[in-house]
Amino acid sequence: MNATINTAAASSIAVGDEIELDITNVAHGGVCVSRYGGRVVFVADTIPGERVLARVTEARKKSFVRASTVRVITASEHRREHVWAAASLDRDPAERAGGAEFGHIDLAEQRRLLASVITDSLRRMAGIEREVVVEAAPGDDECNGLGWRTRISLHTDAAGRVGPYAARTHTVVEVPDYPLAHHEVAMLTLGLPGTVRAGQTLDVIAPSASPPFVAVSEGSRGPQRGAARIRERVGSREFELSKTGFWQVHLAAPDVLTAAVQDAIDPALFDPAADNLDLYGGVGLLAAAVLDRFPGKTRITTVESDVLATECAADNLADSPGAYAQTGRVDRYLANYQRGATPAELARMRAATIILDPPRSGAGGEVCAALISLAPAQLVYVACDPVAFARDAATLTAGGYTLTGMRAFDLFPHTHHVEIVATLVRSDLLGSRSVSAE
Repeated sequence: MNATINTAAASSIAVGDEIELDITNVAHGGVCVSRYGGRVVFVADTIPGERVLARVTEARKKSFVRASTVRVITASEHRREHVWAAASLDRDPAERAGGAEFGHIDLAEQRRLLASVITDSLRRMAGIEREVVVEAAPGDDECNGLGWRTRISLHTDAAGRVGPYAARTHTVVEVPDYPLAHHEVAMLTLGLPGTVRAGQTLDVIAPSASPPFVAVSEGSRGPQRGAARIRERVGSREFELSKTGFWQVHLAAPDVLTAAVQDAIDPALFDPAADNLDLYGGVGLLAAAVLDRFPGKTRITTVESDVLATECAADNLADSPGAYAQTGRVDRYLANYQRGATPAELARMRAATIILDPPRSGAGGEVCAALISLAPAQLVYVACDPVAFARDAATLTAGGYTLTGMRAFDLFPHTHHVEIVATLVRSDLLGSRSVSAE
């Protein structure tokens, strides 16, 4: 290991160097920010306001380096004993389990930091000034944000070790427990060592309405796909999905997002006869939220590229005669709609409410441009990445939409991930109504 460097005037920093840093603020991605020798340093396992000794882990870029805290010199008042010993400072950075990068911070401060990331992203990327409060999921404060994960992925290496990857690596680390995991998931993991082969990935899953199980995949291939289905319960509904299909990880997340999407829809702008859409619709969770909020003759089409998910969505929404499930990429679906729509269909689209729940990378410029061109009355955007959302919000607001409402939810306690539910209304509709940007 290189000797500790104590001068900020150092002209070069190498991997392995240990440097003292004053932490100024939080950045997206579960790291905090400092400066050293004219370069930005992204530092893991620390908190704004702390002074730490950190080991450089990456120094390939001229503008920034990455480092991990090895010792706290001046601690923040918000520092707590890490909720997962396997990810704490007691372990060497190369052996710290990934997936709980905020586990050393008290929950209230975690949420304040998440809110600051959202606020900063909107200000910098979209020119939107908006204060945000990150809300807890029901029950999380009572259990200190533990036991919520209904799905975890574990890996095996050539030496037979089974466990998660170390933070920001593909190195398997052995751990004695999984405190973020739902108790059924944690119990299943106990019998895994000795039953798996090198190179396998194990997805341990505990559905809310089906028995828990382990899905095994080999190497870089995903879990084997097939017709087998599992069931998840949300309120009075049950949803079928393929055993390896996408579902929210937090036990309470489907209920939280269902209620948040229902609240985000402005009923004065909702037209049940319009060409309402649920884009990136998965197995129909959010389309069902719309149908339950506006029961009767509501029309809504889910659009999802995964064939198995679309098949499940069709079954899950079969009791609603106005619901349709369409397999296809969202960008292509919107482009085809624009090319082939009749004047009557375009009018129905302008009256529409569109729900979109894109992947972490966001909807992107092409999809946002198509939405601006089609000009639906309102968009309800469900986002799992604040930077991607801010980028899309910049495009949409420049194209004629106004952000009229936004909530954020801590559905991944002790991590940097956060969920956003936002409403964007076509700006020309605001003048004649009571709706106004907050």
